[in-house]
Amino acid sequence: MSQSIQQQSLDAKNDLEKIIVTKTTRKLVPLMVLMYIVAYIDRQNISFAKLQMIDSLGWSESAFGLGASLFFIGYLVFSVPGNLILSKVGAKRWFTISLLSWGIITMALSWTEKMSTFYALRFILGIAEASFYPGLIYYSTKWFPLKYRPRIVGFLVTASMVANMIGAPINGSLLSMHGFMGLEGWQWLFLATGVLALLLIAPVLLWFPQGPEQARFLNAEEKNWLIKKLAAEQDANTDKSVNSLGKSLTDWRVLALALVYGFICFGAYGISYWMPTIVKTFGASDMMNGLVNMIPWAMVIIMLRWITSKPERTENPYINVALPMFTAAICLLLSVWTFAQPVISFICICGVVLSVFAIQPCFWNLTKFLSGATAAAGIAIINSLANLGGFFAQNTIPLVRDLEKSDSAPMLYLSAVMLIGGIVTILIIRWLKNIAIKDAKPVTL
Repeated sequence: MSQSIQQQSLDAKNDLEKIIVTKTTRKLVPLMVLMYIVAYIDRQNISFAKLQMIDSLGWSESAFGLGASLFFIGYLVFSVPGNLILSKVGAKRWFTISLLSWGIITMALSWTEKMSTFYALRFILGIAEASFYPGLIYYSTKWFPLKYRPRIVGFLVTASMVANMIGAPINGSLLSMHGFMGLEGWQWLFLATGVLALLLIAPVLLWFPQGPEQARFLNAEEKNWLIKKLAAEQDANTDKSVNSLGKSLTDWRVLALALVYGFICFGAYGISYWMPTIVKTFGASDMMNGLVNMIPWAMVIIMLRWITSKPERTENPYINVALPMFTAAICLLLSVWTFAQPVISFICICGVVLSVFAIQPCFWNLTKFLSGATAAAGIAIINSLANLGGFFAQNTIPLVRDLEKSDSAPMLYLSAVMLIGGIVTILIIRWLKNIAIKDAKPVTL
């Protein structure tokens, strides 16, 4: 009888947890996903604008790449301060400011004539978007128990894939508006993607609660359970040695994870930035380029849905974080080897995209020793430092192309970087695991 009562009580708790998580997911995640789709379309537009902008303004690949990459310097400068401000003023206010800022700046890019203006706007755009993605990650820690967070990050990464999938034909179509109303295609691209950000301000103000205490979609019992559950997990999983902002920013684990994520970002931004150019070498028009670029992102959406559907699939960092870097390196080599056969080469490129982007929802499991304001800072510093990988990718890949005068050279270069990244990741995962065992703290991998 006693066991039966205990089982009924356990079942009731599990049912309550499922109800709360389902409610919270349905109310918050769609808007989070929509926001990140718009953010990622905004990041993606630069790779398509390049197809016309270089010839229109008379710039070189490397000069344009430097300007495009200055986004990441602004991102680095403001990511941590921005996330700390978010933790103080709340998501609703800060995301509104971010959307307003980057929408206006993106629209301003459409009137670029001088390289100095382009450089300045890309840098400021990085500042405007700096705390957006880490802010969404941090915001999810205020709403979802630990085991559900990879799924939420999976939704966000899926959102970036949807953005790449729908953004590619949208950007291609906008480029095809060249000459309409006296504007060039790349100008229409920046104007349209900037407006998208501005359209999201009203939904954020109306539907984004600051925290569980203000959630109208949860009743008193559900609010109480969620608040207690999150507090208990925070107390159990937080490493008490990282109990201040300064320590979170200088903790070697945070810096090591920033290095790992930096390799991931290098691969992600490298292949995303260069893929439209690769497809163009196959003889595709701007419109066809956009349609072909949809294919790998659709494949990633399916893979991410499968990976994040069960929490246990995201728990092994060797398989979920390190191994995909090696498969990306191999696929890049194969894409070069089969470059004369566009279909096979593109299949290999799809393998690169699958490998690089499948890592991301699993990676953030490694940061569970952080919580509260230190989580806001730690997540932001990992994300901002790692995005230097994007800076180096967008600078060095065009430079390799200019130096070698070859479309395959950047792929060989990217393959070498991903190979090194895989080796470094294995070493760091082992080191983190040894620290967790030695200290007997709940940062198990």
